[in-house]
Amino acid sequence: MKTFKMLSLGVVEGENVVDFPLHDGIIINQENNDRSWLLEMLVDLKYRETFEKMKEAGKMVDVKVVISYPGNEPAPFQVSIYSVKVIGEHFSVLMKGTLKLGRRKYAETLLSELLEDGLEGQELLERFENDMRSRPVLRKDEANSQS
Repeated sequence: MKTFKMLSLGVVEGENVVDFPLHDGIIINQENNDRSWLLEMLVDLKYRETFEKMKEAGKMVDVKVVISYPGNEPAPFQVSIYSVKVIGEHFSVLMKGTLKLGRRKYAETLLSELLEDGLEGQELLERFENDMRSRPVLRKDEANSQS
């Protein structure tokens, strides 16, 4: 097993990624035949209901996780939520899932999509810089999640 620091987690909702501020987080590659990962994060109580509803729905959830260093490309996972437990003024969310296959370099894919949209020059540069910070869901990722 390998353990990493989870710096951020965003839940993919359609074309958007909803980020949840973490107080702490850990991600564990179980290095097993199922290629499964365990993710646990500590979050403010105000988000508890959101994660309890996801747990009750019992569906797989697409998330984007930044691991180890803030500049790392978010890794796409498909997870299910196993538990939501209150710990003092926060709550813990335990998830289990897999790293999605076919992961591409975000920057290259984003640039390709912006060029397809006909952006160029200063407009292209500004949009690219903005989207690299905000990390919207890419059309190609959206198409893959619907197939």
